[in-house]
Amino acid sequence: MIRACTVDELPPGESVRLPGPPAIAVFNAGGQLYAIGDTCTHQDASLADGWLEGCFVECPLHAALFDLRTGMPTCLPAKDPVPTYTVRVDDGVVYVRGVAGEDAA
Repeated sequence: MIRACTVDELPPGESVRLPGPPAIAVFNAGGQLYAIGDTCTHQDASLADGWLEGCFVECPLHAALFDLRTGMPTCLPAKDPVPTYTVRVDDGVVYVRGVAGEDAA
């Protein structure tokens, strides 16, 4: 598990980028925390810089939309999913499991 941030540092509607490798974006979607691969599979853009809409993030480059729960794209131009990672909160600290893909969900 790697430390992402504290719960207080990630308010609802916000994200944090973990540089990696692999780069991981952690989102607070209405109090539910999700972690996905940070790089859009269509073109090299940081999803942590995208727009959060419910349980979806819109890529800031070409508006591909990814489901935070599954990593699946829901519209073009992205066709391939991003990896998803397990998020755990322990004593107010957000941790992500899955670095190097061995624990990817």
